[in-house]
Amino acid sequence: MTARLAVPALGAVLVAGLLVPPAQAASPDQDKTPVAEGYGGAVATVDLDASKAAISVLRKGGNAMDAAVAAAATLGVTEPYSAGLAGGGFIVYYDARREKIFTIDGREKAPGAMTETSLQENGRPIPFDDAVTSGLSAGVPGSVAQWELALRRFGTIGFDQALKPAAEVAARGFVVDQTFHDQTAANAARFKDIASTAALYLPGGAPPPVGSTFRNPDLAKTYRELGRRGPSWLYGGRLGEEVVATVKRPPVTPGSTRTVRPGLMELSDLRAYRAVERRPAPVTYRGMEVYGMAPPSSGGSTVGEALNILEAVPQVTEHEYLEASRLAFADRGKYVGDADFVDVPLKELLSSGFAGERACLVGDRAMPHPAAPGTPDGAYEPCPPADVATEQKPGPEGPETTHLVVSDRWGNVVAYNITIESTGGNGIVVPGRGFLLNNELTDFTFGPAPGDPNLPAPGKRPRSSMAPTIVLDEGRPVLAVGSPGGSTIITTVLQILVNRYDLGMSLPQALTAPRATQRNTATTQAEPGFIAAHGPALTARGHAFTPNPEIGAATGLEFLGRGKVQAVAEPVRRGGGSALVVSPRR
Repeated sequence: MTARLAVPALGAVLVAGLLVPPAQAASPDQDKTPVAEGYGGAVATVDLDASKAAISVLRKGGNAMDAAVAAAATLGVTEPYSAGLAGGGFIVYYDARREKIFTIDGREKAPGAMTETSLQENGRPIPFDDAVTSGLSAGVPGSVAQWELALRRFGTIGFDQALKPAAEVAARGFVVDQTFHDQTAANAARFKDIASTAALYLPGGAPPPVGSTFRNPDLAKTYRELGRRGPSWLYGGRLGEEVVATVKRPPVTPGSTRTVRPGLMELSDLRAYRAVERRPAPVTYRGMEVYGMAPPSSGGSTVGEALNILEAVPQVTEHEYLEASRLAFADRGKYVGDADFVDVPLKELLSSGFAGERACLVGDRAMPHPAAPGTPDGAYEPCPPADVATEQKPGPEGPETTHLVVSDRWGNVVAYNITIESTGGNGIVVPGRGFLLNNELTDFTFGPAPGDPNLPAPGKRPRSSMAPTIVLDEGRPVLAVGSPGGSTIITTVLQILVNRYDLGMSLPQALTAPRATQRNTATTQAEPGFIAAHGPALTARGHAFTPNPEIGAATGLEFLGRGKVQAVAEPVRRGGGSALVVSPRR
Protein backbone atom coordinates (compact mmCIF):
# COMPACT_ATOMS: atom_id res chain seq x y z
CA MET A 1 0.00 0.00 0.00
CA THR A 2 1.12 3.56 0.48
CA ALA A 3 2.71 5.69 3.08
CA ARG A 4 0.31 7.27 5.54
CA LEU A 5 -0.05 10.90 4.61
CA ALA A 6 -0.09 13.11 7.66
CA VAL A 7 -3.52 14.63 7.16
CA PRO A 8 -5.10 16.43 10.13
CA ALA A 9 -8.07 14.57 11.58
CA LEU A 10 -11.40 15.89 10.40
CA GLY A 11 -14.58 15.54 12.38
CA ALA A 12 -15.12 12.21 14.10
CA VAL A 13 -12.48 9.48 14.04
CA LEU A 14 -12.71 5.71 13.85
CA VAL A 15 -11.80 3.21 16.54
CA ALA A 16 -12.08 -0.30 15.15
CA GLY A 17 -15.16 0.73 13.26
CA LEU A 18 -16.67 2.98 15.96
CA LEU A 19 -16.93 6.75 15.79
CA VAL A 20 -15.33 8.68 18.67
CA PRO A 21 -15.02 12.42 19.33
CA PRO A 22 -12.28 14.36 17.51
CA ALA A 23 -10.51 15.16 20.79
CA GLN A 24 -9.45 11.51 21.03
CA ALA A 25 -7.80 11.51 17.62
CA ALA A 26 -4.09 10.97 17.20
CA SER A 27 -1.88 13.92 16.27
CA PRO A 28 0.55 12.42 13.76
CA ASP A 29 3.95 13.94 13.05
CA GLN A 30 3.70 15.67 9.70
CA ASP A 31 7.44 15.56 8.89
CA LYS A 32 7.65 13.23 5.91
CA THR A 33 10.36 13.46 3.29
CA PRO A 34 11.44 11.13 0.47
CA VAL A 35 15.18 11.86 0.81
CA ALA A 36 17.30 12.17 3.94
CA GLU A 37 21.07 12.20 4.46
CA GLY A 38 22.96 11.73 7.67
CA TYR A 39 24.81 9.49 10.08
CA GLY A 40 24.30 6.80 12.68
CA GLY A 41 21.78 4.80 10.67
CA ALA A 42 19.03 5.37 8.13
CA VAL A 43 15.71 3.94 7.01
CA ALA A 44 13.35 4.25 4.06
CA THR A 45 9.88 2.73 4.00
CA VAL A 46 6.56 3.60 2.40
CA ASP A 47 5.21 4.80 5.73
CA LEU A 48 6.17 7.46 8.26
CA ASP A 49 5.11 5.44 11.30
CA ALA A 50 7.19 2.45 10.20
CA SER A 51 10.22 4.63 9.48
CA LYS A 52 9.87 6.30 12.88
CA ALA A 53 9.63 2.89 14.57
CA ALA A 54 12.89 1.83 12.95
CA ILE A 55 14.69 5.08 13.81
CA SER A 56 13.51 4.83 17.42
CA VAL A 57 15.03 1.36 17.70
CA LEU A 58 18.31 2.59 16.19
CA ARG A 59 18.47 5.58 18.54
CA LYS A 60 17.98 3.28 21.53
CA GLY A 61 21.00 1.22 20.49
CA GLY A 62 19.38 -1.46 18.38
CA ASN A 63 20.94 -2.59 15.14
CA ALA A 64 19.64 -2.67 11.56
CA MET A 65 17.96 -6.07 11.93
CA ASP A 66 16.19 -5.01 15.13
CA ALA A 67 14.93 -1.90 13.37
CA ALA A 68 13.88 -3.79 10.24
CA VAL A 69 11.72 -6.21 12.20
CA ALA A 70 10.13 -3.37 14.16
CA ALA A 71 9.39 -1.51 10.93
CA ALA A 72 7.96 -4.61 9.25
CA ALA A 73 5.64 -5.30 12.17
CA THR A 74 4.51 -1.66 12.11
CA LEU A 75 3.78 -1.92 8.39
CA GLY A 76 1.40 -4.73 9.37
CA VAL A 77 -0.60 -2.02 11.15
CA THR A 78 -0.37 0.94 8.79
CA GLU A 79 0.01 -0.98 5.51
CA PRO A 80 -2.26 -3.93 6.37
CA TYR A 81 -3.23 -4.59 2.75
CA SER A 82 0.44 -5.16 1.85
CA ALA A 83 2.08 -6.64 4.94
CA GLY A 84 1.26 -8.43 8.15
CA LEU A 85 2.10 -11.19 10.57
CA ALA A 86 0.19 -13.69 8.39
CA GLY A 87 2.38 -12.94 5.39
CA GLY A 88 5.92 -13.73 4.35
CA GLY A 89 8.99 -12.23 2.79
CA PHE A 90 12.69 -12.21 2.03
CA ILE A 91 15.57 -10.50 3.84
CA VAL A 92 18.98 -9.73 2.34
CA TYR A 93 21.38 -8.72 5.13
CA TYR A 94 24.93 -7.40 5.13
CA ASP A 95 26.67 -8.30 8.38
CA ALA A 96 29.41 -5.70 8.92
CA ARG A 97 31.31 -7.71 11.53
CA ARG A 98 31.53 -10.79 9.33
CA GLU A 99 31.71 -8.70 6.11
CA LYS A 100 29.27 -11.14 4.55
CA ILE A 101 25.82 -11.25 2.97
CA PHE A 102 23.15 -13.49 4.50
CA THR A 103 19.58 -14.09 3.30
CA ILE A 104 16.52 -15.31 5.18
CA ASP A 105 13.61 -16.99 3.41
CA GLY A 106 10.29 -16.41 5.17
CA ARG A 107 8.17 -17.27 2.14
CA GLU A 108 4.77 -18.84 2.82
CA LYS A 109 4.33 -22.54 2.06
CA ALA A 110 1.58 -24.69 0.62
CA PRO A 111 -0.25 -26.88 3.14
CA GLY A 112 0.58 -30.57 3.18
CA ALA A 113 -2.77 -31.38 1.57
CA MET A 114 -2.15 -29.19 -1.51
CA THR A 115 -1.49 -30.99 -4.79
CA GLU A 116 -0.71 -30.03 -8.37
CA THR A 117 -4.43 -29.86 -9.15
CA SER A 118 -5.68 -28.06 -6.03
CA LEU A 119 -6.07 -24.80 -7.98
CA GLN A 120 -7.99 -26.50 -10.77
CA GLU A 121 -11.57 -27.63 -11.16
CA ASN A 122 -12.71 -30.10 -13.80
CA GLY A 123 -9.27 -29.94 -15.37
CA ARG A 124 -9.31 -26.16 -15.75
CA PRO A 125 -7.81 -23.38 -13.61
CA ILE A 126 -10.07 -21.91 -10.95
CA PRO A 127 -10.95 -18.32 -11.90
CA PHE A 128 -8.26 -16.13 -10.38
CA ASP A 129 -10.71 -13.80 -8.63
CA ASP A 130 -12.44 -16.78 -7.01
CA ALA A 131 -9.14 -18.16 -5.81
CA VAL A 132 -7.97 -14.87 -4.30
CA THR A 133 -10.88 -14.41 -1.87
CA SER A 134 -10.79 -17.84 -0.33
CA GLY A 135 -9.22 -19.98 2.35
CA LEU A 136 -7.71 -22.02 -0.47
CA SER A 137 -5.28 -19.22 -1.38
CA ALA A 138 -3.88 -18.83 2.15
CA GLY A 139 -0.31 -20.07 2.49
CA VAL A 140 1.25 -21.14 5.77
CA PRO A 141 2.55 -17.77 7.03
CA GLY A 142 6.27 -17.15 7.39
CA SER A 143 6.75 -13.60 8.67
CA VAL A 144 6.67 -14.36 12.39
CA ALA A 145 9.14 -17.22 12.03
CA GLN A 146 11.33 -15.00 9.88
CA TRP A 147 11.28 -12.21 12.48
CA GLU A 148 12.25 -14.65 15.21
CA LEU A 149 15.09 -16.17 13.18
CA ALA A 150 16.37 -12.77 12.06
CA LEU A 151 16.46 -11.44 15.63
CA ARG A 152 17.99 -14.61 17.05
CA ARG A 153 20.74 -14.76 14.43
CA PHE A 154 21.48 -11.10 13.86
CA GLY A 155 19.51 -8.92 16.27
CA THR A 156 20.23 -7.50 19.72
CA ILE A 157 16.72 -7.05 21.15
CA GLY A 158 14.04 -9.52 22.15
CA PHE A 159 11.11 -10.59 20.01
CA ASP A 160 8.70 -8.85 22.37
CA GLN A 161 10.65 -5.58 22.20
CA ALA A 162 10.61 -5.64 18.40
CA LEU A 163 6.79 -5.85 18.36
CA LYS A 164 6.17 -3.04 20.87
CA PRO A 165 6.26 -0.12 18.38
CA ALA A 166 3.71 -1.89 16.16
CA ALA A 167 1.41 -2.56 19.10
CA GLU A 168 1.62 1.09 20.14
CA VAL A 169 0.73 2.33 16.64
CA ALA A 170 -2.18 -0.13 16.41
CA ALA A 171 -3.52 1.12 19.74
CA ARG A 172 -3.18 4.86 19.11
CA GLY A 173 -4.06 4.69 15.41
CA PHE A 174 -2.87 6.30 12.21
CA VAL A 175 -4.42 8.91 9.96
CA VAL A 176 -6.26 7.59 6.90
CA ASP A 177 -4.92 8.95 3.63
CA GLN A 178 -6.54 8.99 0.20
CA THR A 179 -4.81 5.82 -0.96
CA PHE A 180 -5.84 3.77 2.08
CA HIS A 181 -9.38 4.99 1.57
CA ASP A 182 -9.32 4.25 -2.17
CA GLN A 183 -7.84 0.78 -1.76
CA THR A 184 -10.42 -0.04 0.89
CA ALA A 185 -13.12 1.16 -1.48
CA ALA A 186 -11.70 -0.95 -4.31
CA ASN A 187 -11.93 -4.00 -2.05
CA ALA A 188 -15.27 -3.10 -0.47
CA ALA A 189 -17.30 -5.63 -2.47
CA ARG A 190 -15.31 -8.58 -1.20
CA PHE A 191 -14.61 -7.12 2.25
CA LYS A 192 -18.33 -6.77 2.93
CA ASP A 193 -18.79 -10.48 2.21
CA ILE A 194 -16.47 -11.43 5.09
CA ALA A 195 -18.04 -10.48 8.43
CA SER A 196 -14.79 -9.96 10.35
CA THR A 197 -13.25 -7.90 7.54
CA ALA A 198 -16.31 -5.71 7.11
CA ALA A 199 -16.40 -5.00 10.84
CA LEU A 200 -12.80 -3.77 10.80
CA TYR A 201 -12.35 -2.06 7.44
CA LEU A 202 -15.90 -0.99 6.55
CA PRO A 203 -17.11 0.65 9.77
CA GLY A 204 -20.68 1.74 9.31
CA GLY A 205 -20.66 -0.08 5.97
CA ALA A 206 -18.19 2.27 4.24
CA PRO A 207 -14.42 2.76 3.96
CA PRO A 208 -12.87 4.96 6.66
CA PRO A 209 -12.98 8.60 5.53
CA VAL A 210 -9.79 10.44 4.62
CA GLY A 211 -8.45 12.31 7.64
CA SER A 212 -10.03 10.00 10.21
CA THR A 213 -7.85 8.09 12.67
CA PHE A 214 -7.92 4.34 12.23
CA ARG A 215 -7.24 2.25 15.32
CA ASN A 216 -6.93 -1.52 15.48
CA PRO A 217 -7.14 -2.55 19.16
CA ASP A 218 -7.52 -6.23 18.25
CA LEU A 219 -4.19 -6.16 16.42
CA ALA A 220 -2.57 -4.26 19.29
CA LYS A 221 -3.64 -7.04 21.67
CA THR A 222 -2.51 -9.70 19.21
CA TYR A 223 0.98 -8.19 18.91
CA ARG A 224 1.30 -7.83 22.68
CA GLU A 225 0.26 -11.40 23.34
CA LEU A 226 2.48 -12.67 20.51
CA GLY A 227 5.37 -10.80 22.11
CA ARG A 228 4.69 -12.42 25.48
CA ARG A 229 4.05 -15.95 24.22
CA GLY A 230 6.48 -16.01 21.32
CA PRO A 231 6.15 -17.47 17.81
CA SER A 232 4.92 -20.86 19.10
CA TRP A 233 1.60 -19.17 19.84
CA LEU A 234 1.13 -19.01 16.07
CA TYR A 235 3.07 -22.12 15.07
CA GLY A 236 0.98 -24.67 16.93
CA GLY A 237 -0.67 -22.66 19.69
CA ARG A 238 -4.01 -20.95 20.16
CA LEU A 239 -3.42 -18.24 17.57
CA GLY A 240 -2.51 -20.94 15.04
CA GLU A 241 -5.75 -22.76 15.84
CA GLU A 242 -7.70 -19.58 15.13
CA VAL A 243 -5.87 -19.05 11.83
CA VAL A 244 -6.61 -22.62 10.74
CA ALA A 245 -10.26 -22.32 11.75
CA THR A 246 -10.56 -19.11 9.70
CA VAL A 247 -8.91 -20.71 6.68
CA LYS A 248 -11.10 -23.81 6.81
CA ARG A 249 -14.33 -21.98 7.69
CA PRO A 250 -14.13 -18.41 6.36
CA PRO A 251 -16.53 -16.13 8.28
CA VAL A 252 -18.77 -15.28 5.34
CA THR A 253 -21.31 -12.54 6.03
CA PRO A 254 -24.82 -14.01 6.43
CA GLY A 255 -26.80 -13.53 3.23
CA SER A 256 -23.72 -13.13 1.03
CA THR A 257 -23.90 -14.85 -2.34
CA ARG A 258 -20.11 -15.04 -2.73
CA THR A 259 -18.64 -18.52 -2.86
CA VAL A 260 -15.62 -18.49 -0.55
CA ARG A 261 -13.74 -21.76 -0.88
CA PRO A 262 -12.35 -23.33 2.29
CA GLY A 263 -8.61 -23.87 2.58
CA LEU A 264 -6.43 -26.88 3.22
CA MET A 265 -4.26 -25.63 6.10
CA GLU A 266 -3.94 -27.71 9.26
CA LEU A 267 -2.30 -26.94 12.59
CA SER A 268 0.37 -29.49 11.68
CA ASP A 269 1.35 -27.26 8.74
CA LEU A 270 2.00 -24.39 11.11
CA ARG A 271 3.97 -26.60 13.49
CA ALA A 272 6.15 -27.77 10.61
CA TYR A 273 6.92 -24.32 9.21
CA ARG A 274 10.50 -23.04 9.38
CA ALA A 275 12.09 -19.85 8.09
CA VAL A 276 15.45 -20.74 6.59
CA GLU A 277 18.76 -19.14 5.72
CA ARG A 278 19.75 -19.57 2.09
CA ARG A 279 22.79 -18.73 0.05
CA PRO A 280 22.32 -15.46 -1.85
CA ALA A 281 22.21 -15.10 -5.63
CA PRO A 282 25.30 -13.02 -6.55
CA VAL A 283 26.58 -11.51 -9.78
CA THR A 284 29.34 -9.03 -10.58
CA TYR A 285 28.33 -5.85 -12.42
CA ARG A 286 30.61 -2.98 -13.41
CA GLY A 287 33.15 -4.35 -10.93
CA MET A 288 30.66 -4.42 -8.05
CA GLU A 289 29.03 -7.40 -6.34
CA VAL A 290 25.23 -7.48 -6.57
CA TYR A 291 23.47 -9.78 -4.10
CA GLY A 292 19.85 -10.84 -4.43
CA MET A 293 17.51 -13.52 -3.13
CA ALA A 294 17.82 -17.05 -4.49
CA PRO A 295 14.83 -19.34 -5.25
CA PRO A 296 12.03 -19.63 -4.35
CA SER A 297 12.38 -15.97 -5.23
CA SER A 298 13.04 -15.29 -8.89
CA GLY A 299 14.22 -11.80 -8.01
CA GLY A 300 17.92 -12.50 -7.57
CA SER A 301 18.18 -14.86 -10.52
CA THR A 302 16.29 -12.66 -12.98
CA VAL A 303 17.83 -9.32 -11.98
CA GLY A 304 21.24 -11.00 -11.92
CA GLU A 305 20.87 -12.64 -15.32
CA ALA A 306 19.69 -9.39 -16.89
CA LEU A 307 22.65 -7.52 -15.41
CA ASN A 308 25.02 -10.16 -16.81
CA ILE A 309 23.45 -9.74 -20.24
CA LEU A 310 23.83 -5.97 -20.04
CA GLU A 311 27.46 -6.36 -19.03
CA ALA A 312 28.01 -8.37 -22.22
CA VAL A 313 26.45 -5.93 -24.72
CA PRO A 314 28.43 -3.03 -26.25
CA GLN A 315 26.26 -0.29 -24.76
CA VAL A 316 23.35 0.07 -22.34
CA THR A 317 20.40 2.24 -23.24
CA GLU A 318 16.68 1.84 -22.63
CA HIS A 319 16.53 -0.55 -25.61
CA GLU A 320 19.13 -2.94 -24.16
CA TYR A 321 17.49 -2.75 -20.74
CA LEU A 322 14.17 -3.91 -22.22
CA GLU A 323 15.76 -6.69 -24.27
CA ALA A 324 17.84 -8.05 -21.39
CA SER A 325 14.74 -8.12 -19.23
CA ARG A 326 12.77 -9.92 -21.97
CA LEU A 327 15.39 -12.69 -22.18
CA ALA A 328 15.77 -13.06 -18.42
CA PHE A 329 12.00 -13.40 -18.00
CA ALA A 330 11.90 -16.10 -20.66
CA ASP A 331 14.40 -18.09 -18.58
CA ARG A 332 12.61 -17.30 -15.32
CA GLY A 333 9.39 -18.87 -16.58
CA LYS A 334 11.16 -21.99 -17.83
CA TYR A 335 13.51 -22.77 -14.96
CA VAL A 336 12.74 -21.00 -11.67
CA GLY A 337 10.66 -22.43 -8.85
CA ASP A 338 11.19 -23.65 -5.30
CA ALA A 339 14.65 -25.23 -5.43
CA ASP A 340 13.67 -27.63 -2.65
CA PHE A 341 11.29 -29.22 -5.17
CA VAL A 342 12.69 -28.56 -8.64
CA ASP A 343 16.19 -28.48 -10.10
CA VAL A 344 16.87 -24.77 -10.66
CA PRO A 345 20.11 -24.27 -12.65
CA LEU A 346 20.91 -21.14 -10.67
CA LYS A 347 24.69 -21.27 -11.12
CA GLU A 348 24.33 -21.44 -14.90
CA LEU A 349 21.54 -18.85 -15.06
CA LEU A 350 23.95 -16.46 -13.35
CA SER A 351 27.02 -17.49 -15.34
CA SER A 352 28.87 -15.17 -17.71
CA GLY A 353 28.89 -17.91 -20.35
CA PHE A 354 25.12 -18.16 -20.42
CA ALA A 355 24.84 -14.37 -20.38
CA GLY A 356 27.13 -14.12 -23.39
CA GLU A 357 25.00 -16.60 -25.30
CA ARG A 358 21.87 -14.63 -24.47
CA ALA A 359 23.44 -11.20 -25.05
CA CYS A 360 24.30 -11.98 -28.66
CA LEU A 361 20.53 -12.06 -29.34
CA VAL A 362 20.24 -8.37 -28.44
CA GLY A 363 20.33 -6.47 -31.71
CA ASP A 364 19.28 -3.10 -33.04
CA ARG A 365 15.58 -4.02 -33.01
CA ALA A 366 13.25 -5.60 -30.49
CA MET A 367 13.26 -9.37 -30.63
CA PRO A 368 10.29 -11.29 -32.02
CA HIS A 369 7.74 -12.10 -29.34
CA PRO A 370 7.91 -14.12 -27.20
CA ALA A 371 11.60 -14.80 -26.73
CA ALA A 372 12.39 -18.46 -26.21
CA PRO A 373 14.23 -19.57 -23.08
CA GLY A 374 17.90 -20.38 -23.40
CA THR A 375 19.69 -23.57 -22.39
CA PRO A 376 21.77 -22.96 -19.25
CA ASP A 377 23.70 -26.22 -19.53
CA GLY A 378 27.31 -25.05 -19.37
CA ALA A 379 27.99 -25.72 -23.07
CA TYR A 380 27.66 -22.31 -24.66
CA GLU A 381 27.91 -21.35 -28.33
CA PRO A 382 29.23 -18.02 -29.61
CA CYS A 383 25.77 -17.06 -30.85
CA PRO A 384 22.94 -19.59 -31.23
CA PRO A 385 20.00 -18.74 -33.51
CA ALA A 386 17.15 -16.76 -32.01
CA ASP A 387 14.01 -18.79 -31.46
CA VAL A 388 10.45 -17.69 -30.89
CA ALA A 389 8.62 -19.55 -28.15
CA THR A 390 4.99 -20.56 -27.99
CA GLU A 391 3.26 -17.73 -26.21
CA GLN A 392 2.06 -18.53 -22.71
CA LYS A 393 -0.10 -16.00 -20.92
CA PRO A 394 1.52 -15.15 -17.57
CA GLY A 395 -0.59 -15.65 -14.48
CA PRO A 396 -1.78 -12.59 -12.57
CA GLU A 397 0.44 -11.25 -9.79
CA GLY A 398 -0.70 -8.74 -7.22
CA PRO A 399 0.83 -5.27 -7.45
CA GLU A 400 1.22 -5.02 -3.71
CA THR A 401 3.99 -6.03 -1.28
CA THR A 402 6.19 -3.48 0.45
CA HIS A 403 9.93 -2.95 0.78
CA LEU A 404 12.10 -1.34 3.41
CA VAL A 405 15.80 -0.64 3.84
CA VAL A 406 17.69 0.01 7.08
CA SER A 407 21.31 0.64 8.04
CA ASP A 408 22.92 1.21 11.42
CA ARG A 409 25.98 2.91 12.91
CA TRP A 410 28.00 -0.32 12.75
CA GLY A 411 27.52 -0.67 8.98
CA ASN A 412 24.92 -3.46 8.96
CA VAL A 413 22.36 -3.20 6.16
CA VAL A 414 18.93 -4.79 5.61
CA ALA A 415 16.87 -4.92 2.42
CA TYR A 416 13.51 -6.52 3.19
CA ASN A 417 10.46 -7.36 1.07
CA ILE A 418 7.35 -8.34 3.04
CA THR A 419 3.93 -9.19 1.59
CA ILE A 420 0.49 -10.72 1.93
CA GLU A 421 0.28 -10.82 -1.92
CA SER A 422 -2.74 -9.04 -3.45
CA THR A 423 -4.04 -5.76 -2.08
CA GLY A 424 -5.83 -6.93 1.03
CA GLY A 425 -4.48 -10.48 0.83
CA ASN A 426 -7.30 -13.00 0.66
CA GLY A 427 -9.69 -10.47 2.17
CA ILE A 428 -10.26 -12.49 5.35
CA VAL A 429 -9.51 -11.00 8.77
CA VAL A 430 -8.98 -13.55 11.55
CA PRO A 431 -11.91 -12.74 13.88
CA GLY A 432 -10.87 -10.81 16.96
CA ARG A 433 -7.22 -10.67 15.92
CA GLY A 434 -7.13 -7.66 13.58
CA PHE A 435 -5.00 -9.04 10.73
CA LEU A 436 -5.66 -10.25 7.20
CA LEU A 437 -4.59 -13.60 5.82
CA ASN A 438 -2.42 -13.84 2.72
CA ASN A 439 -3.42 -15.17 -0.70
CA GLU A 440 0.13 -16.20 -1.53
CA LEU A 441 -0.78 -19.55 -3.05
CA THR A 442 -2.18 -17.74 -6.08
CA ASP A 443 1.48 -17.16 -7.00
CA PHE A 444 1.62 -20.81 -8.04
CA THR A 445 0.90 -21.74 -11.65
CA PHE A 446 -2.68 -22.94 -11.55
CA GLY A 447 -2.16 -25.41 -14.41
CA PRO A 448 -2.61 -27.70 -16.14
CA ALA A 449 1.03 -27.02 -17.12
CA PRO A 450 3.13 -30.19 -17.26
CA GLY A 451 6.74 -29.51 -16.36
CA ASP A 452 6.14 -26.01 -15.05
CA PRO A 453 8.57 -25.47 -12.13
CA ASN A 454 5.99 -23.43 -10.22
CA LEU A 455 3.12 -25.91 -9.96
CA PRO A 456 1.76 -26.46 -6.43
CA ALA A 457 2.96 -29.32 -4.24
CA PRO A 458 2.67 -30.20 -0.54
CA GLY A 459 4.95 -27.93 1.49
CA LYS A 460 6.23 -26.08 -1.59
CA ARG A 461 6.86 -22.34 -1.60
CA PRO A 462 5.36 -20.48 -4.58
CA ARG A 463 7.74 -18.64 -6.86
CA SER A 464 8.15 -15.00 -5.88
CA SER A 465 9.28 -11.90 -7.75
CA MET A 466 10.52 -10.07 -4.65
CA ALA A 467 14.03 -8.74 -5.19
CA PRO A 468 15.63 -7.12 -2.13
CA THR A 469 19.13 -6.24 -3.34
CA ILE A 470 22.40 -5.10 -1.79
CA VAL A 471 25.36 -3.90 -3.87
CA LEU A 472 28.93 -4.11 -2.55
CA ASP A 473 32.06 -2.45 -3.91
CA GLU A 474 35.33 -3.95 -2.70
CA GLY A 475 33.32 -5.84 -0.10
CA ARG A 476 31.55 -2.82 1.41
CA PRO A 477 27.92 -1.77 0.88
CA VAL A 478 27.34 1.03 -1.61
CA LEU A 479 23.61 0.62 -2.30
CA ALA A 480 20.52 -1.26 -1.12
CA VAL A 481 17.23 -1.22 -3.02
CA GLY A 482 13.93 -2.99 -3.56
CA SER A 483 10.29 -2.43 -4.47
CA PRO A 484 6.77 -3.84 -4.39
CA GLY A 485 4.85 -4.56 -7.59
CA GLY A 486 4.40 -8.26 -8.37
CA SER A 487 6.61 -9.31 -11.27
CA THR A 488 7.34 -5.62 -11.99
CA ILE A 489 9.50 -5.71 -8.85
CA ILE A 490 12.23 -7.33 -10.93
CA THR A 491 12.21 -4.71 -13.66
CA THR A 492 11.91 -1.86 -11.17
CA VAL A 493 15.03 -2.97 -9.30
CA LEU A 494 16.85 -3.66 -12.58
CA GLN A 495 15.92 -0.26 -14.03
CA ILE A 496 17.03 1.58 -10.88
CA LEU A 497 20.42 -0.17 -11.06
CA VAL A 498 20.74 0.67 -14.78
CA ASN A 499 19.72 4.27 -14.13
CA ARG A 500 22.25 4.59 -11.34
CA TYR A 501 25.26 2.79 -12.80
CA ASP A 502 24.81 3.04 -16.58
CA LEU A 503 22.81 6.19 -17.19
CA GLY A 504 24.56 8.38 -14.63
CA MET A 505 21.63 9.26 -12.40
CA SER A 506 21.84 9.88 -8.66
CA LEU A 507 19.89 7.42 -6.51
CA PRO A 508 16.95 9.85 -6.02
CA GLN A 509 16.86 10.42 -9.79
CA ALA A 510 17.20 6.70 -10.53
CA LEU A 511 14.36 5.86 -8.18
CA THR A 512 11.94 8.56 -9.35
CA ALA A 513 12.61 8.31 -13.12
CA PRO A 514 9.65 7.04 -15.20
CA ARG A 515 9.59 3.27 -15.54
CA ALA A 516 8.95 0.60 -18.12
CA THR A 517 8.57 -3.13 -17.56
CA GLN A 518 9.24 -5.75 -20.23
CA ARG A 519 8.51 -9.28 -18.98
CA ASN A 520 8.64 -11.23 -22.25
CA THR A 521 5.24 -9.89 -23.23
CA ALA A 522 3.98 -8.60 -26.57
CA THR A 523 3.95 -5.02 -25.34
CA THR A 524 6.01 -3.22 -22.74
CA GLN A 525 4.03 -1.61 -19.94
CA ALA A 526 5.35 1.87 -19.28
CA GLU A 527 4.52 4.94 -17.27
CA PRO A 528 3.40 7.96 -19.33
CA GLY A 529 6.64 9.81 -18.66
CA PHE A 530 8.70 6.97 -20.08
CA ILE A 531 6.55 6.77 -23.20
CA ALA A 532 6.79 10.53 -23.70
CA ALA A 533 10.58 10.53 -23.31
CA HIS A 534 11.53 7.29 -25.08
CA GLY A 535 8.46 5.92 -26.84
CA PRO A 536 9.04 7.33 -30.35
CA ALA A 537 12.66 6.18 -30.60
CA LEU A 538 11.93 2.75 -29.12
CA THR A 539 8.82 2.26 -31.26
CA ALA A 540 11.00 2.87 -34.29
CA ARG A 541 13.13 -0.04 -33.10
CA GLY A 542 10.19 -2.43 -32.89
CA HIS A 543 8.95 -1.94 -29.33
CA ALA A 544 5.26 -1.54 -28.53
CA PHE A 545 3.90 0.08 -25.38
CA THR A 546 0.89 -0.17 -23.12
CA PRO A 547 0.44 2.70 -20.64
CA ASN A 548 0.62 1.85 -16.94
CA PRO A 549 0.02 4.82 -14.63
CA GLU A 550 2.33 3.58 -11.88
CA ILE A 551 4.99 0.87 -11.64
CA GLY A 552 6.55 -0.05 -8.31
CA ALA A 553 7.19 2.02 -5.18
CA ALA A 554 10.85 1.62 -4.35
CA THR A 555 13.02 2.39 -1.34
CA GLY A 556 16.80 2.57 -1.29
CA LEU A 557 19.95 3.52 0.57
CA GLU A 558 23.25 4.76 -0.85
CA PHE A 559 26.41 4.86 1.22
CA LEU A 560 28.26 8.08 0.48
CA GLY A 561 31.47 7.46 2.43
CA ARG A 562 32.79 8.57 5.82
CA GLY A 563 29.70 7.14 7.51
CA LYS A 564 27.19 9.25 5.59
CA VAL A 565 24.09 7.54 4.22
CA GLN A 566 21.42 8.75 1.80
CA ALA A 567 17.96 7.25 2.36
CA VAL A 568 15.51 7.50 -0.55
CA ALA A 569 11.79 6.77 -0.86
CA GLU A 570 9.21 7.59 -3.50
CA PRO A 571 8.14 11.25 -3.62
CA VAL A 572 4.86 10.52 -5.44
CA ARG A 573 4.15 6.85 -6.25
CA ARG A 574 1.63 5.30 -3.84
CA GLY A 575 1.38 8.53 -1.95
CA GLY A 576 5.10 8.89 -1.34
CA GLY A 577 7.38 7.30 1.22
CA SER A 578 9.38 8.25 4.29
CA ALA A 579 13.18 8.49 4.54
CA LEU A 580 14.78 9.22 7.92
CA VAL A 581 18.28 9.24 9.42
CA VAL A 582 19.37 8.96 13.03
CA SER A 583 21.23 12.27 12.84
CA PRO A 584 21.69 14.75 9.99
CA ARG A 585 25.14 15.61 11.39
CA ARG A 586 28.04 13.49 12.54
